[in-house]
Amino acid sequence: MAFRQILVVQTAFIGDVILATGLLEKLHEQYPDASIDFLVRKGNHSLLNDHPFVRETIVWDKNGGKYRNLFKLIGKVRKTQYDLVVNIQRFANSGMLTALSKGSMKIGFDKNPFSWAFNKKIVHRIEPGIHEVIRNHELIKAITDGEHENPKLHPTKDDFEYVKTYTEAPYVCMAPASVWFTKQFPKEKWISLIQALNFKGNIYLLGAPNDDSLCDEILKKSGSDQVVNLAGKLSLLQSAALMKTARMNYVNDSAPMHLASAVNAKTCAIFCSTIPDFGFGPLADDSHIVEINNKLDCRPCGLHGKKACPLGHYKCGYDIDIQEMIALLDKKGPTGS
Repeated sequence: MAFRQILVVQTAFIGDVILATGLLEKLHEQYPDASIDFLVRKGNHSLLNDHPFVRETIVWDKNGGKYRNLFKLIGKVRKTQYDLVVNIQRFANSGMLTALSKGSMKIGFDKNPFSWAFNKKIVHRIEPGIHEVIRNHELIKAITDGEHENPKLHPTKDDFEYVKTYTEAPYVCMAPASVWFTKQFPKEKWISLIQALNFKGNIYLLGAPNDDSLCDEILKKSGSDQVVNLAGKLSLLQSAALMKTARMNYVNDSAPMHLASAVNAKTCAIFCSTIPDFGFGPLADDSHIVEINNKLDCRPCGLHGKKACPLGHYKCGYDIDIQEMIALLDKKGPTGS
């Protein structure tokens, strides 16, 4: 069956959208003449700027009249009359949009409350060893093939040019923040890592504008003149462009980890309360996972992070040994070369 117009729906957070880009790669590979649109929440649309396989990035503004804007989107989608609608989300709003889309073929996960209206319902499983990109690919497996594609972002020439000045000397990137407290390597540990690294180059702290104060505190308390706070100074694609050629990217189990995966950048992923078996680990060819060495009965404390440690001690973060993280650079020499 040929598809002329395809809509992919993923209105969750930044990391989820990045992981969904693997479907764009696969759908374009299998249906190169199809026009592909991608529906995302406002704030994530910049990830798709000048994407070579996306005709239009459709934006749902959840803040300024969430449901009014949703019904406007439903009207827009119905007018397009897509041949294929692939809904990665498992929640009611996206399910309703898919159900009402007038799409000839509607595919989504069985856990979506509106899955009864889909042509194909795919069982959603979280099992050890099954990555999210593989779960996503199950949605289109029957209309493509059994091989998934890893997520991929496409920073533009302008994005690489913008960060060029930061790449002239050896550098590593660190993304210390996370929306969820229990996914965030403690700031004291970031400071210790910076102080202990045997690296003659720059250390760039990356993050959103609201991460600036955390990054600034880490910079000041580290006492290192190698550290540069870039939080809020780069777009998502510019950050990805910078991460691509870093000697190492130190990241939490959070969106920057997926940015690194999407440009196949060297990655050290730090897992605190969550675990890689949930299926959201790094995918770069040169990637490493660091987590607490001893077993904690309380870990993991949930599929996603929490706003605070339920037991108050946060051992899954504070008890991580930084020596393995240091060795990733030390083994390559003092300059990381």
